[in-house]
Amino acid sequence: MSENLPARSRLVHDALRAAGIGGEIVVLPDAASTAALAAAALGVEVGAIANSLVFWSDDEPLLVMTSGAHRVDTAALAERLGRTSIRRATPEQVRDATGQAIGGVAPTGHPAPLTTIVDEALAVYPELWAAGGTPHTVFPLSYDELVRLTSGTVAKVD
Repeated sequence: MSENLPARSRLVHDALRAAGIGGEIVVLPDAASTAALAAAALGVEVGAIANSLVFWSDDEPLLVMTSGAHRVDTAALAERLGRTSIRRATPEQVRDATGQAIGGVAPTGHPAPLTTIVDEALAVYPELWAAGGTPHTVFPLSYDELVRLTSGTVAKVD
């Protein structure tokens, strides 16, 4: 029930339902603020964790949904996207762009849509898990649902 979720996760829940995605947000007993912690808590491969990483690129936030098994090669990604540079956003920039704290950033439920890149490597997993707006919340979805939910551009990110 969404009324039992933290406020940030209720926003994510509502955005999921608006997009026709039925995955339920799960509240974990311990924070899962990294892909490894989330994978361990859920009993899934770390690669099936869809990490929401916020970067700053050409004076705007850029959300990169990457496999928990990958690191984003910012220089290569900037070149692929034709951007001047891509660098990690500060915690303040992350919160301003998403309304969520680092370690719990969801792919949706933000104050405004973000330009989003979706790691092509996530496509091999039949079920993905993403943060639900807080470090204690996660939800399942498919790769196709993630791309549709974020209106993301599929790209190689590592």
